[in-house]
Amino acid sequence: MPSLLSVNVGMPKDVAWQGRTVHTGVWKYPVHGPATVRRLNIDGDGQGDTAGHGGEQRAVLVYQIQSYEHWQRHFGRDDLEYGNFGENLTVDGLPDDEVCIGDRYRIGEAEFEVTQPRVTCYRVGLRLGAPELPALLVGHHRPGFYMRVLREGIIEAGDEIVRTRTGPGALSVADTDALLYLPGRNIEKLRVALDIPALSPGWQGSFRELLAKASGAAREPVTGTVRTATATGPAWSGFRSLLVADVIAESATVSSILLSASDGSALPAADAGQYLTLRLPEAADPAPVRNYSLSSTSDSGRYRISVKHEPHGTASGYLTSRLRPGASLEVAAPRGEFTLTEDTGPVLLVSAGIGLTPVLAMLHQLATKDRDREVWWLHGARGPGEHPLAAEAHALLAGLPHAHEHVFYSAWEGPADTGPGKGHTHAGRLTKDELTALSVPADATAYVCGPAAFMEDMRYALVEAGLDAARIHTELFGALPSIDPGVVARAARAPHQPPGAPGTGPLVTFARSGIAVPFPEDGRSVLELADACDVPARWSCRTGVCHTCVTPLLSGEVTYAPTPLELPDSGQVLICCARPGTDVVLDM
Repeated sequence: MPSLLSVNVGMPKDVAWQGRTVHTGVWKYPVHGPATVRRLNIDGDGQGDTAGHGGEQRAVLVYQIQSYEHWQRHFGRDDLEYGNFGENLTVDGLPDDEVCIGDRYRIGEAEFEVTQPRVTCYRVGLRLGAPELPALLVGHHRPGFYMRVLREGIIEAGDEIVRTRTGPGALSVADTDALLYLPGRNIEKLRVALDIPALSPGWQGSFRELLAKASGAAREPVTGTVRTATATGPAWSGFRSLLVADVIAESATVSSILLSASDGSALPAADAGQYLTLRLPEAADPAPVRNYSLSSTSDSGRYRISVKHEPHGTASGYLTSRLRPGASLEVAAPRGEFTLTEDTGPVLLVSAGIGLTPVLAMLHQLATKDRDREVWWLHGARGPGEHPLAAEAHALLAGLPHAHEHVFYSAWEGPADTGPGKGHTHAGRLTKDELTALSVPADATAYVCGPAAFMEDMRYALVEAGLDAARIHTELFGALPSIDPGVVARAARAPHQPPGAPGTGPLVTFARSGIAVPFPEDGRSVLELADACDVPARWSCRTGVCHTCVTPLLSGEVTYAPTPLELPDSGQVLICCARPGTDVVLDM
């Protein structure tokens, strides 16, 4: 008969880690005597990061004494004590390869239901001084599991554990864990997993994503909506030399650059809304690397980008002031998931400033391939002099039978007969109140691009107007927001060179952050280098398991230590365990 060996609790605390502070509840200690189990927790227990731990579906974490014995042999340790793996219940029995999702157990007065395996997280490695542990838990098929509380009550070490129901599908915790984290996953088991009501919503979402990908679809990472994949990877690897066919001044500060193949052949098709990455050795040393959205479709076999000359901008200054037709540019293949989904409903194209470029490309696509859709064009600028490509957008909209055009000028000083209020032009900023007054259709899909504060305001306004948040897509020109679970926020700093003497290894360029750094001799991973430079990074396990850190590799080669349990797709890299083998350019 399985039994409860220890009930372990602990409140979150701040822990020093790699020069930063982590707020974590992974330190758990045995309770002496009875403990009361509540719907969300055990009395005296808490979680530091409720986004990844805790909540109704993850109220109680279970780990087995047999796994303790396994890790004692593996690490050659004899100092492991109950609660060391962050578990609430240390048990004798209930192995991960026998316990199934949906199984129910009675312990003392309380009853529980198994909902998911343990989440891979660097903090269990932090707790035990073994940073590789998250990968080992998965690779050795010993993750442990979470349960939700069906009936509250008192439990105590020594209680017997009685299974009261067997979960449907007979999918073990170990098999469920392998489906998410290991290669060679069984598609039929994915379908079985999705039919188990007890499986937590987060894992259901991940399995739906994997099933969609296996069926030829890809998931848009910001909103979580599924879209049809247009390609298996970038059209070419690394950087390719393209000919500058023309440079066109669109306004006092914005120029469009037409790019073509040097041999006159058609360039590979790109999705409207995608971007190009340019490396510009002629502009400075080291060569700046920047991303620029396509501002038209690639139907002509050429690419067009439209670049705003930013004050003191090395790259934009070169492109808008010094570049001439006939020159060559080093260009990485089109990338990006900010693209039109397959749909027939209304479309909102919302932008501010130079953020109009990707949505203008979408407008071109709609005008040529989807003319019957209802299209709303909402754009904000200071005035006509700072509104590049306005005539082009207006002409496209005029040719669509169901188009709505609204342009907002925050500093309008034009003549009264052509000023705001005439036709599609309005005085003032595009704000939540202005958007609400337009009565945009609630069943629309929105694509928003502009400064970060503008996009946040528009997302809020669109939800208030009745749009489903999952149908609001945004594009950020700069670095993506960090994902660094449990790390205590500190004052924001612009990316910078790391402290100490410069490295002597390959050059690592963080394209979105606009910084290039030689890899240090003693560097362990690209992620640790990014941390040292305050480059925003996205990660969770830090051992190559969860793929949260997956990042487009624009050029170069990497090696891995440790080797990921599942390699990323072509053109991607797991920065948490990658080291540069050559100079590399990363889209971060």
